[in-house]
Amino acid sequence: MIKTKDEGVQNLSGRKKDKKSKKNSKVFPIISFGVAASAFFSLVAMRGSAYDVVLTLGVSALAAGLVWLIVRAKRQQAETTAAETTEAPDAPATAEKKSYGSKIDPIIEEGNRALAEMGRLYASIQDREVRQKINEIMRITDKIMQDAIQDPADVPQIKKFMNYYLPTTIKLLNAYDRMGMQGIEGENVDKSMRNINEMLDTAIEAYKKRLDSLLANQALDIETDIAVLNTMLERDGLTGSRDFTADNEQSAQGQARGATM
Repeated sequence: MIKTKDEGVQNLSGRKKDKKSKKNSKVFPIISFGVAASAFFSLVAMRGSAYDVVLTLGVSALAAGLVWLIVRAKRQQAETTAAETTEAPDAPATAEKKSYGSKIDPIIEEGNRALAEMGRLYASIQDREVRQKINEIMRITDKIMQDAIQDPADVPQIKKFMNYYLPTTIKLLNAYDRMGMQGIEGENVDKSMRNINEMLDTAIEAYKKRLDSLLANQALDIETDIAVLNTMLERDGLTGSRDFTADNEQSAQGQARGATM
């Protein structure tokens, strides 16, 4: 059932009234105590001398003033707390992730998950040599992710790396981490951990070759740009010592003819 705006306002007013009544229920006993104390001292004063009357009235006034200050302080504290609760700022919105397209985004997400898991393994595994190899695989993975952004044509080749090669490597690293945490030495365990360590060397070399092949297209584009630039510079006579020498000779001959005339 959907509530109307007026009903919502009425409910809010009702809640405020309830809070106010609760607050008054706490304040009234304090005021009552002050009034009762004043009345008591007044009755005592009626039976004493004039000095006692003045003294009693003064004490009663002081008590009433203290009660009033206490009530006022509690009320201000309650109002401040309510204001802070009501005016609390909303939580900042989560920053939107940058999108590179439907083909590239899954690769970036998978790569980030792989980097996070390898970072966890790097912190967990104690063997320094294995840690260095994990760090190298993370570096290559990051470069492959950047290549996917810069050259979307490489996405089909990168998918195989992200979907099989890298997950399998991480799976073996997790096995290495579990065996290391068990703290059990044995021929089978040592052999398995040694094989995984050696496998990392093979994986690193293979991943470097994959990265190099992915960058081949960029290298070809660079070579093409260099060749075109050289051709244009040569056509305009802006490169090669031969062209500059010819220009200098023509300039010297022109100056000689001007001096003879």
